[in-house]
Amino acid sequence: MDYRYFLGFFLLLLINFALVPAEINGLVLKMRGGTSSVQFDPTSVAQLSWRPRAFIYKGFLSSEECDHLIILAKDKLEKSMVADDVSGQSIESEVRTSSGMFLEQALDEVVADIEARIAAWTFLPVGLFAFDLDTALQTENGEALLILHYQHGQKYEPHFDFFYDKVNLERGGHRIATVPMYLSDVESGGETVFPNSEGKLTQPTDDSWSNCAKTGYAVKPRKGDALLFFNLHPNTTTDPKSLHGSCPVIKGEKWSATKWIHVQSFDNMESQTEDCVDKNGNCPFWAKAGECEKNPAYMVGSEEFTGYCRKSCKVCSS
Repeated sequence: MDYRYFLGFFLLLLINFALVPAEINGLVLKMRGGTSSVQFDPTSVAQLSWRPRAFIYKGFLSSEECDHLIILAKDKLEKSMVADDVSGQSIESEVRTSSGMFLEQALDEVVADIEARIAAWTFLPVGLFAFDLDTALQTENGEALLILHYQHGQKYEPHFDFFYDKVNLERGGHRIATVPMYLSDVESGGETVFPNSEGKLTQPTDDSWSNCAKTGYAVKPRKGDALLFFNLHPNTTTDPKSLHGSCPVIKGEKWSATKWIHVQSFDNMESQTEDCVDKNGNCPFWAKAGECEKNPAYMVGSEEFTGYCRKSCKVCSS
C-alpha cells in the first residue's frame, strides 16, 4: 500500500501536538485558546475489531456529562436527515428515523472538555493549523457534536460515513473517523452494528442481543461508553468494512452523541471552493518531493473533486 499520504498526515499531527503539550494520565492539553484539563485513561480503551478498525472506551463520559448533553438538546430536536449521494443535500429518508440536533462547538465548558477529550483519544486534534507562505489559519476538522434520540422502533439502516458526492467531499473531504458516545442505557435493541465486520463470528448471539445485532459485530449502548471507528484505511482509501447502523430500539429509548472528524478543514468554504489553493500545510514539501506526479489524485484532483495541493503543483486554471 502507498503510505506516503498517511505519513505526511501523521507528521502534521506531530507538529500540532508538539505545539499542544499533553500528559497522558490525567491529561492536560494546552489548547491554542487556553488550557483544558482532560481526564484520559488509556487502560479504559479496548480494541473491538481490526476490520474495520474499531475501539471502545468504557466510561468515556460521566453520567453528569451525559445528562447535560441531553438537557442541551432535548427541546431542539428535529427529524434526522441523510446526505443524498448525488446532490449532497440533506434529505428525509426512512433509512434514518431518529431525531437530532447539532450543538455549537465549545458551547460551554462541558462540551469543550468533551471535544478536547475526543482529540486526545483519537490523536486528531479539534483544531489544526494550515499554513501557506503568508498566513497561518486555524481550521476545524471536526463537525459539531450531533445529539441523537431514538424512540421505540427508530433506527438507522447500515450506511457509510464517507461520501460519494462532490459537495460533501469539498466541505472537508471524507470523514476519517467517527466517535459515537452513548448518553443512556437501552433496555433492549439500539445496538451499533457493523454488518461487514470480520469479527462477527466471535460475538455472543444469545437472547440479550436483538436480531439486528446478530447480522454483524455489534456493541450494546451503555451510558458513558464511546466508540471510535475509522472509515478510511491508513492509506486513505475508503473502508467498506466500516459499514455500520443503529439497530431499532425494542424497549426503552436511546440517546447518543456523535463526533465526525474529516481529513480536511470542515466547512471552510472560502478556501475549499477556490481553484488555486493548497488545502494542506505540507503541500509545498510534498510538491518538491515529486508527489504531484506520483500521487495526482490527491495532489491535483480528478473530475469528482478538486485536488488538495493545486497551488503547489502549479496546475491552477488561472
